[in-house]
Amino acid sequence: MSPLILLAFLFVYFGLLLSVSYFTSRNTSDNSTFFVANRNSKWYMVAFGMIGTALSGVTFISVPGAVGTSNFSYFQFVLGNALGFLVIAYVLLPLYYRMNLTSIYTYLEERLGHKSYKTGAMIFLVSRTIGSAFRLYLVAIILQKFIFDAWNVPFGITVAGCLGLIWLYTNKGGLKTIIITDTLQTFCLLLAVLLSIYFMADGLGINVLEAFERVKDSSYAQIFVWEDFLGNKSHFWKHVIGGAFVTIAMTGLDQDLMQKNLSMRTIGEAQKNMLTFTSVFVVINLFFLAVGALLYIYVGEKGIDITMLRTPDYLYPEIALNNLSIAAGIVFMMGLTAATFATTDSALTALTTSYCVDFLNFNKKENPNDPALVRQRNVVHLVFSVVMLIVILLFRLINDDSVVTAIFTAASYTYGPLLGLFAFGILTKYAVNDKLVPYFCLISPAIWFVLNTYYIIPHTSYRIGFELIVYNAFTIILMLFATSPGKLAKDARKF
Repeated sequence: MSPLILLAFLFVYFGLLLSVSYFTSRNTSDNSTFFVANRNSKWYMVAFGMIGTALSGVTFISVPGAVGTSNFSYFQFVLGNALGFLVIAYVLLPLYYRMNLTSIYTYLEERLGHKSYKTGAMIFLVSRTIGSAFRLYLVAIILQKFIFDAWNVPFGITVAGCLGLIWLYTNKGGLKTIIITDTLQTFCLLLAVLLSIYFMADGLGINVLEAFERVKDSSYAQIFVWEDFLGNKSHFWKHVIGGAFVTIAMTGLDQDLMQKNLSMRTIGEAQKNMLTFTSVFVVINLFFLAVGALLYIYVGEKGIDITMLRTPDYLYPEIALNNLSIAAGIVFMMGLTAATFATTDSALTALTTSYCVDFLNFNKKENPNDPALVRQRNVVHLVFSVVMLIVILLFRLINDDSVVTAIFTAASYTYGPLLGLFAFGILTKYAVNDKLVPYFCLISPAIWFVLNTYYIIPHTSYRIGFELIVYNAFTIILMLFATSPGKLAKDARKF
């Protein structure tokens, strides 16, 4: 497909997002609008928009590509995600609303102490920056390969352009703008998935219902893996347990998605949002897996050689952009762009919010909407855009693994301590030795990295999967217990 056609589509798409930004922020662009959308968001719009934020380009590209080697076993992880979302709805959200939080890490200061609070917020800043950089890296390499390489545009310019456009449409309206743009981008994402199935079915000479029958009857449709608990990372219980705790950590303890939940008027609306979102999230992931199966069926029947692809992540774009119609290629680019940018714009806003509230103490200022503070927030927003650019360029130099595996492996190391801190605070009535918490949060990931790399993998048959986050969190809890000065006073047990 002509790179010029794809580039023209991108300009039209971003023009639409910039128009939405203008209309949502023209009346106000203060910090209350940017951080929590004036706590007046509609739950159904947030629920729909969160789908695009949670799925990202990783789901859009890597999940279909991975079907060739792991079939539908990823759906086990999705079932674990659903359990995690229920915990968020009925355990974490009531806590956040009761404390009327803007940044969820403020809880750690109230319950554990000042250093614990700063440590938790810093873990989020590092984890979300890395995770969002991975996700944008994924779409950037696709844009580079299929569009900008044609004009010898450097990869750094491609990434900088993407981040610059995202900064432009999120800089003023923040969360208020993102709730609208994410709704639009989720619609584009879901439409792209459905149309992709249609185009591949048409290419195979069958209708959509027949395509689903082909998927169901294929070997790719195997979901559950019960064999070899020790050696198989895709074992059912590893995926479900890991999926639940990764979700609790990466969603429930993550300022990004929780910021949207905290923008609603009541806890009831927030819980309704989470339940609706969970239902749609599970179904949509099945559609992504079906896309993956159809891709491999299409490749097999058309005799397409995919052995030269550097990674399975290239399979979907290769088929959509070089083997199907122009319409199919545009639809693919629409879905990929919507999925990845919905994640990145939300992350930049959440990173800015966390830094302004948790480190610059905007919530403790007499007037958080003071023009000087608004200007300071704008600078922070720009700085995080630059930091993400640097991380993406570094990742391009060192990454040699599947993007989806890299993201969740990194999350298991970085979000594990955060999960441990919140779990200790919520499940126990013990105080912590606050000054030791930052060291524990460095020691625990280091222990598990060394243990897994130099002992478990070389000397045992056990292979750690997504459940690594549980081990990491449990290690933090043990350290906090071992050094605890004792139970909290009765008047401090309000959490």
